[in-house]
Amino acid sequence: MTDKEHELSDRKFYPAEEEARFEDLGPKKTPQTQHPAYRLAFRDTDFLLREELRPVRFQLELLKPEMLLDEAGVGSTLVMYGSARIPSPDEAEKLVAEAPPERKAIAESLAAKSKYYTEAHKLAKMVSEKSIIEGGKRQFVVCSGGGPSIMEAANRGASDAGAESVGLNIILPHEQAPNSYVTPYLSLNFHYFALRKMHFLLRARAVAVFPGGFGTFDEFFELLTLIQTGKMKRIPIVLFGRDFWTRVVNFEAIAEEGTINHSDLDLIHWCETAEEAWCHISEFYELEC
Repeated sequence: MTDKEHELSDRKFYPAEEEARFEDLGPKKTPQTQHPAYRLAFRDTDFLLREELRPVRFQLELLKPEMLLDEAGVGSTLVMYGSARIPSPDEAEKLVAEAPPERKAIAESLAAKSKYYTEAHKLAKMVSEKSIIEGGKRQFVVCSGGGPSIMEAANRGASDAGAESVGLNIILPHEQAPNSYVTPYLSLNFHYFALRKMHFLLRARAVAVFPGGFGTFDEFFELLTLIQTGKMKRIPIVLFGRDFWTRVVNFEAIAEEGTINHSDLDLIHWCETAEEAWCHISEFYELEC
């Protein structure tokens, strides 16, 4: 017996990784050992994908990102929501030039919003350069949905500052891949929108929202709901593009109709530049602007 085996604190059950090796080195191949029923449950992908295992998959998708972000020393995040369609300034002119006549107006509208790509990049770079460390962990680590456009601008800004950033991607029926600026070991993939949205906010200490579509609306309004109903403590929410947002959502009318309190609108801080956004966030946390 080894000295290790005599230790009271020594683990007596083999870890799962070692048990898996035992299976590989196990009995010779027979009809019994080759049948799927014989596979260890945690190595049986077909079993894990069964409809009845949905609660287990939920738990795994909650646990894996939490563990990886904690191991990576991510203490808190600056989450950045926004469109997957707004071009970078470099691509704006090409988008308009190549648009068919029936989509020319839409292309021009998207191109006009390329300034938000610039501001998203600037905000991410500015915050990343500050390299705020507290409690031994990195604070305000940039976190996006990991996709193109505004999300790319966020991860790109952090990358240009020499910092790591998080990308929370999701499997979709059409092609959806992480942008090339997400830190590879912080590039996480989701099946469930609900759990992805939860992970956006578990570590969020501020959220910057840029013009976007249904996905951005969903994320933005869920955040407002969580804070308004007291399910989540208040954090700074900086909303870029007042002209866009007040055109597509009449916030004042919602308050005037009485379906929200007018004071609920104070959850939103309007801004147009990265500097304005960071000053609001830093004032909230009593940091230097």
